[in-house]
Order: sequence, then structure tokens, then C-alpha cells
Amino acid sequence: MTTPVPVHHAPDAGLPAGVAAEPRYGLVPRLAAEAFGSLFLVVAGLGVPLFSIPQSSPIPAALAGGLAVTAAMFAFGYVSGGHFNPAVTVGNAVAGRIRLGEAAAYIGAQLVGGLLGALTLFGILRTLPSIQDSRTAFDTVTAGFGEHSIIQAPLAGVLLLEVLGAAILVAIFLGTTAGKNLNTAAAPVAVGLGFAVLLQLGQSVGNAPFNPARATASALFSSSWSLEQLWVFWVAPLVGAAIAGLVFRGFAEAPAAVAAPGAPADVLEDAFEDGEDADDESGEEEDSLTGGGKGVPAEETVPSEVNVPSEQNGPSAVNVPSADGVPSGGAGSGRNEAQDFFEGKRS
Repeated sequence: MTTPVPVHHAPDAGLPAGVAAEPRYGLVPRLAAEAFGSLFLVVAGLGVPLFSIPQSSPIPAALAGGLAVTAAMFAFGYVSGGHFNPAVTVGNAVAGRIRLGEAAAYIGAQLVGGLLGALTLFGILRTLPSIQDSRTAFDTVTAGFGEHSIIQAPLAGVLLLEVLGAAILVAIFLGTTAGKNLNTAAAPVAVGLGFAVLLQLGQSVGNAPFNPARATASALFSSSWSLEQLWVFWVAPLVGAAIAGLVFRGFAEAPAAVAAPGAPADVLEDAFEDGEDADDESGEEEDSLTGGGKGVPAEETVPSEVNVPSEQNGPSAVNVPSADGVPSGGAGSGRNEAQDFFEGKRS
């Protein structure tokens, strides 16, 4: 007699044994993380070029912006995902990694954090006696095109650069943070380095930030022309982010019939159920050939009675009648060949 052993189900059947489910934070902590991370990005990305002399600056502004992204993702990425950029959030929404309502809330938090960071820098500028006009100082770090670009880049050039740069940045983020990527721990470093390279390119053209929240934060504290050109630094990066999100949405589509090793439990169950369906179909075909189809009780096809002779009659032989009532040992004899052999030897 066996005792049934209770089975304890894991909290998340999709995770391997021994791996705990990652905690999911509420919306308020995630928004706070996005706001604080965006504040840090704006303070570092705009503060370094504002308060440093380019000829003697030990850290270029582009590298400072990239390092700020890396630090923010390491510090707050486990809470909110580490977007800190409306373009990255739109790319995640298009790729299907975040709901549209949460994406809108993320963008709002990023704008609030960026504005608070720019306001802090503006307040510091007002305290410096050597700077007469704080808005003119902000003009040097604000994105622009045409006469407000360092190399007089036209609208078309800045537009294409923002689309391409945002698409590359979002692609790096989506690729390094994908669940199938074995190097997700290096995502902050990859995103930060990629962002630093893009910032170096963007600064030489027109202070292109590839971040609508940062562009908005600097434009609000600059001269009036910055608000007139701000639409470019919203439309272009969001278009690039949508392109990258669509590409990675296609990457996420996998064949349903293939279950890779280590796949979630629901995928394995689907594949197992498909195999059971195939076995059922083959079993039905066999039943139709042998005459035992569905709806026929098992007793009518194979009788359940088993005749076991005792020790007086000879060795333990099992005589199972066939479906038509004729014993398997011979045609109507009721005794199999083994029993006849041994009893004949005794006599």
C-alpha cells in the first residue's frame, strides 16, 4: 500500500526550479524611479557642458551623459526598467513590453524629473555673478537646427539624425534587455556607451539629445526660438523609436510548435498537449482498424476474468480469453500448450 505524496506547486510555473519570481513594483515606485533617473540625466547631461570649460574639461559632456545613463540604470533599472527617455518608453510600448497607459505615465514622470533637473541648473546659474543672462547660457546646450546649430545643419539633416540615433539607442536597449539575451546584466553599460557615442555625434550637429524629455527641459529655460524648434526633437526620436520597436516586435514572434529547452511551462504544456492530440488521433485510427472504437466498453473487447490454475494443476499459467470467447491456449481446449506439456510429462 502506497501513501500519496503531496505535490507543492511553485509560485511561478514558468520559472526554473530554484529561481524565485522577480518582485513587481507598483506604479508609484516605478514613476518615482523614472522621475529621479531623468533628473539625474538632465543634471549630468546639461550641467557638465554648462559649468565646464571645454578646453580644460576632464570629462567630455557626451561621456558624462552616457555614464549618467549607466549609473541610473544600475541604480533604478530593477524598479522601473530604466527607461528615463520617452523614446525608449515608446519603443518598449510598440514592442509590446509595456502597456500604453503605463507608457503615458512613464513619459509624464520623465518630463517632471527633467524639468526639476533643468530648474535646479537654472537656479545655480542665477547665483553666478559672472553670468549675466541665464537663458543665453542655456542656449549653448539646447538642441536646435539652422542658425542655432553649431555647423548650421538644416532641418532635414537634424531630423534624419534624430530618427537614426533614437532608433539605434532604442534597438540597443531592447536588444540588451530582452529575456532571451544571456548578457542582460551588461545592459546598462551597453546602453550608456551607445548613448555617449550618439551624444558626441549629436553635439557636433546641433546638440541633438535623442531624448525628448531632456530637449523639453532645456528648451523651457532657453530663448524663445528653442520652443519653436522643439517639435523636431519630439517627432523625430519617437518615429525612430517606433521603427525599432516594430522590428523587435517581429523578433519576439516565435513558432508555437517549437519548445526550446528551459522554455516556460505554458509553452511546454502546449507542445505536450499537441503530442497527446496526435497520439489520440493515431489511437482512434487503430481502434477503427481493430474494431474497438470509442463508445465501446473495455469489457466487450477483452474480458476482465483471468483464470489462474492452482499449484495442484501445475505451474502458474494465465489463461486469458480472447475477444471472441476462445481461450488463447487453443481452439476451445481451455488449456494452453505449457500446461499440456507439463501435465503430459507428469503422466
